Amino acid sequence: MSVTILGPLLSGGDKLPFFSCHVAAGFPSPAADHIEKHISLDELFDIRAPHVYLVHIEGDSMRGAGIHSGDIAIVDRSKEARHGDIVIASLNTDPVCKRLYQRDGVVVLQSENPAYPPRYIMEGDELSIWGVVSYSVRDHGKD
Repeated sequence: MSVTILGPLLSGGDKLPFFSCHVAAGFPSPAADHIEKHISLDELFDIRAPHVYLVHIEGDSMRGAGIHSGDIAIVDRSKEARHGDIVIASLNTDPVCKRLYQRDGVVVLQSENPAYPPRYIMEGDELSIWGVVSYSVRDHGKD
């Protein structure tokens, strides 16, 4: 899986209607009567500019975590990466999206697809964590 950096997010987006009702994936309900408040995507996705940026995900190695090829990941570079976090990292100059495991001095970048083996970080490898993935966004209108 590789990533393409799209750039930083700017704060101050428009506020969109937020509905208090839960929407079933079956019979539609009239939602206009249930507007609770207006919320910005900044608030919804906890975007704290300039610490947050977007990446375009390519590949299927993180599909078990619900991150698919073509998704946009929202990445927070101000968060310290911890054991179990999904991170955007540079491994020997290649940008990747993987789950970070750290135990007893061993660092592993793990895919969420059994077709891909874990990548143990060895002496001589260059690993730089670029941020923690907070959310991913999928375009359901794509063919």
